[in-house]
Amino acid sequence: MKLLAAALSWGITATAYATVTAPDPRVPFIDLSGDTARQFVVDRQAGQYLGHPTTVLLEDGRTMLCIYPLGHGKGAIQLKRSTDGGKTWSERLPVPANWATSLETPTIHRVIDAAGHRRLIVWSGLYPARLSVSADDGATWTPLAPVGDWGGIVVMSSLTAVRGEPGHYLGWFHDDDRFLHRDSKQATPVVFHLYQTESRDGGLTWTAPREIAASTTIKICEPGVVRSPDGHQLALLLREESREQPSQVMFSNDEGRTWTQPRALPNTLVGDRHTARYAPDGRLFIAFRDTNRQSATQGDWLAWVGTYDDLVQGRPGQYRVRLMHNTKGWDCGYPGVEALPDGTIVATTYGHWVQDQPSFIVAVRLTLAELDARVRK
Repeated sequence: MKLLAAALSWGITATAYATVTAPDPRVPFIDLSGDTARQFVVDRQAGQYLGHPTTVLLEDGRTMLCIYPLGHGKGAIQLKRSTDGGKTWSERLPVPANWATSLETPTIHRVIDAAGHRRLIVWSGLYPARLSVSADDGATWTPLAPVGDWGGIVVMSSLTAVRGEPGHYLGWFHDDDRFLHRDSKQATPVVFHLYQTESRDGGLTWTAPREIAASTTIKICEPGVVRSPDGHQLALLLREESREQPSQVMFSNDEGRTWTQPRALPNTLVGDRHTARYAPDGRLFIAFRDTNRQSATQGDWLAWVGTYDDLVQGRPGQYRVRLMHNTKGWDCGYPGVEALPDGTIVATTYGHWVQDQPSFIVAVRLTLAELDARVRK
């Protein structure tokens, strides 16, 4: 992999790089939206909007937990468990009473401290950012509690362990000057800030966030982290909220101490809430909501298959996949993606999958070998 030039210091101001054009027509397109045998309902409730799930895969390679709010981006946090890789799901499980006070999209992550103690953590954002912890793989949880005098939007949208430092984690989120502090006030024009925070005790405590990028021209938000195959580089895939610029990417060659300036991702990856996992053969599977106004699948739940080097070099990737067709605007996405030991990808998200019905949560199972076979036909 060809590494980028030396990273820039944090606190940069992003500038415009490209305009949004239609996805490269030379990139093959696969449509799985009608393949109902791949679709497994996680939760659906008559008359109730269910949305914005995230997932975590436990070490047995088949047990998954899924959290999501009752409502659009906020509401009481729900928890379900699958013990068969997303094929069947439990009833809603008991959670702390104050999970009902969540103000924002929750996220769930696995963390391990330096002594090897495993925990699950659930974040709830806006101000103040709050954290709930489980030491028994989700059977019991602490109530949500503030982690400091700060907040933000979609906290933590992504998180990763620092290479070679057990118990040390980096997490990322964004804010637009509304929620970082209790008395925050939004500027004119609106500035989108990208923040990084760290934990050195296996996810129990977190540092005050520091800004790693800010812009009024490119509205960067909801970072999704990807580590390079050789382990030496981090990439943050970024939603672009104005929809006038492509989605963006930033790179760090020093475990998040410094970052390159954001630059455009290929137009095959224009979308929101990019979530990436490696398949066993080393290729990347990235799920996202298509927000490219020039795309025939705008508003649908898509996936991109390619390599990490495609991200570095700005190449369009190997192929694109429509996972499911969303029937209402752009209201879908925020996926969880897990890669099972046998090569099965389990992607989970919400959407309006039935015309004129509230959104509900579905998992889709596939392998890249199955997708490759469709491309070869």
